[in-house]
Amino acid sequence: MIFILILSILGILYAYFGYPLSMIFLSLFIKKKIKKDTFTPPLTLIITAHNEGKRIREKLENTLKIEYPKERLQVIIASDGSTDDTNQIVAEYANKGIVLLDVKDRGGKENAQKEAVAYATGDILIFSDAATLLDPQGILAMTSNFADPSVGCVSSEDKMITTKGNSSGEGFYVRYEMWMRSIETQVNTLVQLSGSFFGARKEVCQDFSTKMTSDFRTLLNSMRLGMRGVIEPGAVGYYKDIQDASREFTRKSRTIIRGLTVFFNNLEFLNIFKYGLFTYQYISHKLCRWLVPFFLIGAFVSNVALFSTHMICTVLCIGQILFYCAALIGLIFPKSGKWIFIKIPRFFTIANASILVAWTRFLRGERLTMWNPSVR
Repeated sequence: MIFILILSILGILYAYFGYPLSMIFLSLFIKKKIKKDTFTPPLTLIITAHNEGKRIREKLENTLKIEYPKERLQVIIASDGSTDDTNQIVAEYANKGIVLLDVKDRGGKENAQKEAVAYATGDILIFSDAATLLDPQGILAMTSNFADPSVGCVSSEDKMITTKGNSSGEGFYVRYEMWMRSIETQVNTLVQLSGSFFGARKEVCQDFSTKMTSDFRTLLNSMRLGMRGVIEPGAVGYYKDIQDASREFTRKSRTIIRGLTVFFNNLEFLNIFKYGLFTYQYISHKLCRWLVPFFLIGAFVSNVALFSTHMICTVLCIGQILFYCAALIGLIFPKSGKWIFIKIPRFFTIANASILVAWTRFLRGERLTMWNPSVR
């Protein structure tokens, strides 16, 4: 039991701290600079939407504020089988350069993106969701990275706020993830793009699949073509957290299932002799993070069994129990989430429980093709 406890704790610590620390260490010796420059090639902004009547107008108004040469900018709203007034609202903006691509048979987000890619005229494609608002200069900041031929795709920097403008438990994790991506960019490449706002060269966006997330797949396509992914701090995407815990849980579980699908359909990247450092990143950032729920279970069960064997085990077990009690309080009493010692355990527990459920569904053979925008 002591072996299981130690192994589980090390697994958790490595996933969240060990891997980042190893990348920080590598950054002392490896520096991959990005040769940025003003770069304004023909560009297509693709915004996917499904029944977004309540917020599509705000997104369109935000889009019109984008600073980019208008003669080089194409904006496509890919409406994925919308049955509300989304299409009618988008049509009102036709004289302002907004193109409505009505995908009548709903096939999911990636299918709508695939249809839009075929229609796009830009050399650079920018993808965004209806729920994400962009900084006006964000796209210019993003395209400056494509002046470097080694860059195949660029991720935005996510900033999450609550409906009251405060930081949420998920907001802490988002900041951690953005920090991790900045280190990865310095050393080699990202392993994940922000699905709500990212850009890529058109040639790496040719084989979107309805079963695989486009952001993850685009990054892997870039690696296949000998390019890399980077994060651009100047390209900021703002979106609100999900207030309903059940919706938050469902969204995370759905996202992980799709991530697992991409991972296990691209095992070629485990070949360290071909992909070198990226293989280490691929395993550490993705697989190890997804194994944390199993490490948590192993740590708790073995710790309970060892409760009275040593003072350290007793204190550690009590600490785990208090942590999960705090998470439970956060779930039962949502208003208590304003306290940091409640919001972080709550988010951490929900996130890892959703990963565990995702593994169960994935191993049963479930694959998701349909996309339901989260209510924020």
